[in-house]
Amino acid sequence: MIPRYPVRLGDRLEFPDPSGAADDGLVAVGGDLSPERLLLAYRCGLFPWTVRPVTWWSPDPRGIFELGGVHVGRSLRRRLRQQPFVVTLDRAFRAVIEACATERRPGVWITREFIEAYDRLHRLGHAHSVECWRGETLVGGIYGVAVGGLFAGESMFHRADDASKIALVHLHDHLVSRGYALFDIQMVTEITGALGAVELPKGEYLRRLKLAVALECSFGAVSA
Repeated sequence: MIPRYPVRLGDRLEFPDPSGAADDGLVAVGGDLSPERLLLAYRCGLFPWTVRPVTWWSPDPRGIFELGGVHVGRSLRRRLRQQPFVVTLDRAFRAVIEACATERRPGVWITREFIEAYDRLHRLGHAHSVECWRGETLVGGIYGVAVGGLFAGESMFHRADDASKIALVHLHDHLVSRGYALFDIQMVTEITGALGAVELPKGEYLRRLKLAVALECSFGAVSA
């Protein structure tokens, strides 16, 4: 029987095949934000976008950064050489996601339920952050979820010029060094497009995702 999309989820830990979803990318409604369900969602090519109810999405096309393909323009390259910030990994995950939630931009979706759910994932070793510091002040960062050789970037913020871009470049370079195969960003925005993000048809994304999540990659030790 062909499922009718979006599929209404019950208590069972499962998702429908996202390849058959409607054009808007909505695959399923319901379920919860437990670590087990979130990790399964990323393995299946889905991510949550709302709560009450939880909605699960797989857009077509899908935004990614090709690993090795981030575009660093002349001005950003100059800023990187100046080393305006101290950059760390996993030093302040909760602070990064809370800062992302307060960004004033259209479509902000990070509610308290999301913060708690992804903080649990972080404490279990599945969600990670990159932080930019000016002294003891957090001025930028990005966070996301790692599953096998997939890193799914969720959101970023900045409180100083270029801080989020520098965090993203450091994250990209870190993923390359750790052998990751797929850097998902869900959708291409003006900022990520300028940094070299590209779109993949959903079918190609799902094919590459299957290969990526089968890898054994480690995000690495927490920076000092």
